[in-house]
Amino acid sequence: MVEDDAALGSSTTRGLELEGFTVDWRIDSNGAEAAMVSQRFDAIVLDLGLPGTSGEELLRDWRRTGNLTPVLVLTARGFILDRVRVLNLGADDYLVKPFDLLELSARLRALYRRQTSQNNVNLEFGALLLSHHEHTAVFNGSRVDLTKREHRILETFLRNRDRVLSRRQLEDALYGWGEVVESNAIEVHIHNLRRKLSRSLIQTVRGAGYRLNQDVNA
Repeated sequence: MVEDDAALGSSTTRGLELEGFTVDWRIDSNGAEAAMVSQRFDAIVLDLGLPGTSGEELLRDWRRTGNLTPVLVLTARGFILDRVRVLNLGADDYLVKPFDLLELSARLRALYRRQTSQNNVNLEFGALLLSHHEHTAVFNGSRVDLTKREHRILETFLRNRDRVLSRRQLEDALYGWGEVVESNAIEVHIHNLRRKLSRSLIQTVRGAGYRLNQDVNA
């Protein structure tokens, strides 16, 4: 959930948690962007009136870069043209403030059901095909077996294919809170992926992290 109003954010988080949801609450666009890189979410509850980069700009950027996570927009703007605009930007649903928590919960569950039916697909990137159901990939027509964490790190790259991912962001994607992360864990996983797939598939961006090579046949 991305909401800068402290009272609303706190109460909505508590309410959704009582309804059985796990909620990561962020108060601005920077926090939202960091969370989107390091974790996968079933849905996003997005306020439009954020400080700095607005919710509309965030939504536009996510859709432009291929992020298809379902977005439910919270807005104080109740006019039909406002609703049409956010839906055309790529929102999947919207609620006008003030809203009822039970309705928000029901709409989120509906988005989750819809996304679950659409998300069970393989990810493709040039000559690379990553299986959704198994820890396997196909590269240039050959099957490659992956460990659970190799599969997860490759999936993270494929879902952020136009971005440079820092070591910290990759660690957040691979390990849960409280897990001990060995100092060279990310380097080992990337080394193994390069060995199994292609040495040039994942590029090192000096001082910044790693990114997918756009030429996966290299």
